[in-house]
Amino acid sequence: MEVQKGTDDAFKLAKKYKLKVAWGTDILFNPKMTKNQGAILATMTHWYTAPEVLKMATSTNAELLALSGPRNPYPGKLGVVEEGALADLLLVNGNPLENINLVSNPETNFVVIMKDGVIYKNTVAK
Repeated sequence: MEVQKGTDDAFKLAKKYKLKVAWGTDILFNPKMTKNQGAILATMTHWYTAPEVLKMATSTNAELLALSGPRNPYPGKLGVVEEGALADLLLVNGNPLENINLVSNPETNFVVIMKDGVIYKNTVAK
């Protein structure tokens, strides 16, 4: 209960003082839980708007990772879509800015998944 209250207070204070917050989760240490990370991301709308959540998990994460210097796991330009940048792209069936819960079910709602320039999923009708 105390951890939950502390988490709530921390996010409220971060938002109040306009602190940059990175999104991440330790569920990645359990491979069976990775399927839930979109749903966990969607719960961030308890404190932030959907656009704020998506920005936090993408460009803000990239900006903050870049601050880790030699420990940066992704040296190169992140958080933008432009030539030469390291970018993973998703094409979502719907608008996650209006319905953040679309990221909760990537199997159904992600129609294109591209990582490092390689397309891993493409269900766009031709």
